[in-house]
Amino acid sequence: MRFFLAVLVSLSLFLPLPAPAADQTDLMKKIDDLSKQLDALKQQMQEIRQKETAKDERIAKVEKKTQEATKPSWLQIGGDYRGRFDYLKGTTRDWYSFQQVLPYFLQMPGAKPPQLIPSQDFKNDALMTNRFGINLQAKATEDVTVKARLLMYKVWGHESAEPVAGPSSAFFADKFFIFDGNVSHIPQDNILRVDQAYATWSNIAGAPVWFSLGRRPSTAGVPTNLRQNIEKSGSAGVPGLLIDYAFDGGTIGFAPDIQALPGSYAKICYGKGFDSGFRTTGNSLNDVNFLGINVVPYDTDNFRVELQWDRAFGIFAFPENRNGSGLGFGPNANLGDIDQYGLTVMGKIEKLGPGDLNLFADGAISKTHPNDNFFSVMTPAGAMPVAGLLYDAPNFGGVKEGKTGQALYLGARYDLNKTGTKLGLEYNYGSKNWVAFSPASDDMWTSKLGVHGSVYEAYLIQEIKSKPISKMGKAQFRLGYQYYSFKYTGSNNWVGAPKSMSDLSNPMNAQMFPPLKKANDIYLTFDVTF
Repeated sequence: MRFFLAVLVSLSLFLPLPAPAADQTDLMKKIDDLSKQLDALKQQMQEIRQKETAKDERIAKVEKKTQEATKPSWLQIGGDYRGRFDYLKGTTRDWYSFQQVLPYFLQMPGAKPPQLIPSQDFKNDALMTNRFGINLQAKATEDVTVKARLLMYKVWGHESAEPVAGPSSAFFADKFFIFDGNVSHIPQDNILRVDQAYATWSNIAGAPVWFSLGRRPSTAGVPTNLRQNIEKSGSAGVPGLLIDYAFDGGTIGFAPDIQALPGSYAKICYGKGFDSGFRTTGNSLNDVNFLGINVVPYDTDNFRVELQWDRAFGIFAFPENRNGSGLGFGPNANLGDIDQYGLTVMGKIEKLGPGDLNLFADGAISKTHPNDNFFSVMTPAGAMPVAGLLYDAPNFGGVKEGKTGQALYLGARYDLNKTGTKLGLEYNYGSKNWVAFSPASDDMWTSKLGVHGSVYEAYLIQEIKSKPISKMGKAQFRLGYQYYSFKYTGSNNWVGAPKSMSDLSNPMNAQMFPPLKKANDIYLTFDVTF
């Protein structure tokens, strides 16, 4: 500004000067006017600077708030609701009841000759259920995360599992007991139970290694997530054909960054399926433990390969010890070990016509290693051995030997992305001696992936095309049909030898459960995820 004033003064010297006194007076007046204008300019510049500073501060505050808003929260909350309707109809074979045959076989007083039970139709034409879940994820530290899932599942108009499970309703072993492996996955009551709760420590020592402990996410694994239209559970999940079982356990995993094998990882898994309690001289029961190795050599959005081996050590005869009188269950027993081997291949072909095609093929083998222990029933003469691990006790004509079973699971789903419509077809087959650990499946009759026979399923999913408000917001209807065709008894049960459905008119092939030869399920669900 001083330079500017000096220039003005210098220029004024070149102006023509009239009389000296008058010229000096005018000059001083002009200088005074220029000084006032200069002061006004200074004031304006100061006000502009203050406004610019205030604006910068406001922008900084907005940027800070934006950054804070876009940062992932330490706590994330979500959940889901499912309303479901099922029309169930099944037909049994002519059969003999074990509860009638055994007293006659033992020549108990008053025992009558067993009567052949004729084929019957069983139907529930309006089974309605509510299922509600809350999902939590908390970031404790930079590398430690806790995840949990709370689940409520009940039948409309009932506060127990009686319409779908238990001695009065079960046709299969996986629905006979409500126990640690299927609790919260069989409709029961209004209680919100802890279905999952586990902590994971990642990037251990800066390496691609993780450790996880707690109630595992070991249900609804690939590829069963496709027909439920839910995301796969990632590196924490297990293959659904082998295991659909609510486990407590732990995992140690390794996920190397290999360019030729994107998404690859491997993990060792441990689970506990039963705790035998305090050991005494009268309690020879051991804990039931599980060990598995899971390898995913390739995992992208469009292609996935997964391999797994697992073993159940000292598998129980039944999950809950029900000592009783008469023909009640006798002491529980460890029946032996069971191995499973599985291979899953999944793929997606994008933009095939107006949509995307999802395909999968899943194969598995089970192998039993029985010991000399038996499932027993209580009689007036004491415990009567009845069955071992996939074989009958010798007094019922059985021979102890390991059994090998096979299973195949195939499926396809075509997604019309524009309309949110998804059409699916699935088929699975289990051989006579196939053993699956899948009591927590969402199938109403029995886990379809554990059957000794074939199951066909077709479904249509229609997503509601509206803008999501929550992060995981989605709503859909699913209409489906399942047809079960049973070739052998003993689906989802490893106690005793399976029998051919065509050979149940022999009293020596008596059954604990009514033997369904075929079953149908028409279902409709309304699912909301938030």
